[in-house]
Amino acid sequence: MSATGYQVIARKWRPQTFGDVVGQDHVVRTLRNAIARGRIAHAYLLVGPRGTGKTSIARIFAKALNCTGGPKADFDENDPAVRAIAEGSHLDVIEIDGASNNSVDQVRDLRENSVYAPAQGRYKIYIIDEVHMLSSQAFNALLKTLEEPPPHVKFVFATTEVQKVLPTILSRCQRFDLKPIPAALISERLKAIAESEKVSVDSAARACIARLADGGMRDAQSILEQMIAFCGGEIAEADVLDVYGLVAEAKIAELAAALAAGDHRRIVAIVDECDSAGRDLVRLLTDLQALVRQALLESIAAGGRSGRLGTPMTTEQLTRLLDGLREGEGSVKLGLAEKINFEVTLLKAVEASRARAIDSLIKELASLAGEAGGPPEAGEKKKD
Repeated sequence: MSATGYQVIARKWRPQTFGDVVGQDHVVRTLRNAIARGRIAHAYLLVGPRGTGKTSIARIFAKALNCTGGPKADFDENDPAVRAIAEGSHLDVIEIDGASNNSVDQVRDLRENSVYAPAQGRYKIYIIDEVHMLSSQAFNALLKTLEEPPPHVKFVFATTEVQKVLPTILSRCQRFDLKPIPAALISERLKAIAESEKVSVDSAARACIARLADGGMRDAQSILEQMIAFCGGEIAEADVLDVYGLVAEAKIAELAAALAAGDHRRIVAIVDECDSAGRDLVRLLTDLQALVRQALLESIAAGGRSGRLGTPMTTEQLTRLLDGLREGEGSVKLGLAEKINFEVTLLKAVEASRARAIDSLIKELASLAGEAGGPPEAGEKKKD
């Protein structure tokens, strides 16, 4: 426990060095090489979903640039300059929230202050989070500094919505796209955290938390925090399912198998069971799509057919099934009768998977006709 009280897991286990960053090896490697070779750009843009490490990487990069004797990628965590950056007290590392500091006047103040030499470190580093929230006037006020920055100034921008950032800003930055963290890496990280926190979390529960986090490490850590508060020292899969309304992977596989087999009665029975247990049907639809997608990719790799869902299905059938599930998303999420809309979506997806595209049918008939020698030539007499 810290001197100021309890610190939540998401903050306590926030990456502090490049070695702590999980699932973003391409970004870490590039930044390490840039530091080692002295090819440090004046502006970087980190793009990615929430909780994937954008702000953490920006702070680690700032530590590497302004550490004692830096820039160096492998800095000492106990270095006073590094500790000051971690605590947010370093005079030359300025973190700005783009959502609340988005006016043109605030950016003009930033531009005017940037010309002054750094007070403590080698560089004056501006980290602007949610940079897409800046107004157009604020972006334009920033352009001149980005185009011809003082040699001691570095910018690190972070955003979840890069499409809202002006192209003129994008063209002046080195862009890094952070990807959702794979569930296996999240689960492995949660295992290390649980062991350190002296909490027992079984592998199925970790996998469940990782699935719920949707590629975000911070979300996974926050979920683990809540589960510890709910369960205490032992967390099982059933606990996570109950708290968050998830459906067990075995039940999702069972529903997918019913879809593949076209077993309408079983589909309705499983939906009734999940609804009675208070499960989140919107989340179930998302998980179901992910499983069908895996079968689709498997069928493509295997040459056109997959038995992953229990019943062998062609690539075309799986594509139509997945498309049917996708088309029903809106009605399930926004409709008044969630359960009814969910059932209709599943049943329509089954019927769509069993339909045949007219072009593929014609192609198959033409192939069969070719194997049989084709139709008789014009004028050729039919033999008895």
